[in-house]
Amino acid sequence: MNMRELVADVPWWVKWVAVPLIALAIFGGVIVSILSVVVGLLFKVLVFVVVVAALVFVVRKVKESSGPGGRR
Repeated sequence: MNMRELVADVPWWVKWVAVPLIALAIFGGVIVSILSVVVGLLFKVLVFVVVVAALVFVVRKVKESSGPGGRR
């Protein structure tokens, strides 16, 4: 008996309700930890982009204010 025949013999609620719930119960901690790592990395990338953009903005403002007549 192969896997396709085994799955064909079970009711629909076993395939679509019970099996995913069992998988979540067993692998739920792993899924949550992977998601937290991904969200943490995305947050750090977002903070990095904001800090670099702010630095570029400040540098441009300082160069603009000390433009051609600023230093002699």
